[in-house]
Amino acid sequence: MSETKKIVGVVGLGLIGGSMLKAYNESKDWTVYGYDKSTKVTKLALLSEDMDGELTTELLSQCDLVLIALYPKVAINYLKEHAQHFKKEAFVIDCCGTKQGICEVGFALAKEYGFTYVGGHPMAGKHYSGYKYADGSLYIGTSMIIVPPEDNNIRLLDKIKSLLKPAQFGRITVTTAAKHDEMIAFTSQLAHVVSNAYVKSPTATAHKGFSAGSYRDLTRVAWLAEDMWTELFLENKEPLLFELRHIIHSLQEYEQAIERDDADTLRQLLADGKHRKEEIDGNVK
Repeated sequence: MSETKKIVGVVGLGLIGGSMLKAYNESKDWTVYGYDKSTKVTKLALLSEDMDGELTTELLSQCDLVLIALYPKVAINYLKEHAQHFKKEAFVIDCCGTKQGICEVGFALAKEYGFTYVGGHPMAGKHYSGYKYADGSLYIGTSMIIVPPEDNNIRLLDKIKSLLKPAQFGRITVTTAAKHDEMIAFTSQLAHVVSNAYVKSPTATAHKGFSAGSYRDLTRVAWLAEDMWTELFLENKEPLLFELRHIIHSLQEYEQAIERDDADTLRQLLADGKHRKEEIDGNVK
């Protein structure tokens, strides 16, 4: 007798949610339902046979796992409006780019209604957003950050890892909501701000024929979804401001050394940066 398939519901079928939907569907071990506010996207997912049906409130109450891939404020509202419909054995994992706001709400609702809530952030993406760019292999080998209700419960962590297996993450990183937001301000949000600001140079329009890897690497994330990143930046205001003020101060040191033709100071600043890169990458000799 074959084992009954688990049921997953994916809420929000953009790049992140759509890729989750496809990954679970391709695993063949899950019954997959999805919902998107756009009926066009929902129909596309159905026509593409990427899911078994549209996620309704009735089906939501049958899900073993619910993945919420919405902007933070919309995700919080979804949790508040649907918490009563999750079954007590269900795991609910969000995929938002900030964690403190949604985790506070998610943990409180989980305690009230009896389901298990886990904060989540898959560290993967593309230049372009939307379901048509979704890819079931997007998460293979990447890192999934999770904020569990208990970080020292091995059985719970094993269960979460098992539920996320269809996405084929290469690493599961366990942290707190506050630590997540602090680190993401540096590793992701600051990079997007710097890249977006960098291409505003009046010189950028003439870059063709003069640019190679350095330009390509630094400008890769300048192309972004402004609505989403505006919300994420403001949600994570203080950690991001800390990083912005630090890099502005560092840039001013380089500016002043160059302005004064201070070769010794400039050489030391460059050496410090190189050594710091070696240190954080574990390449110190």
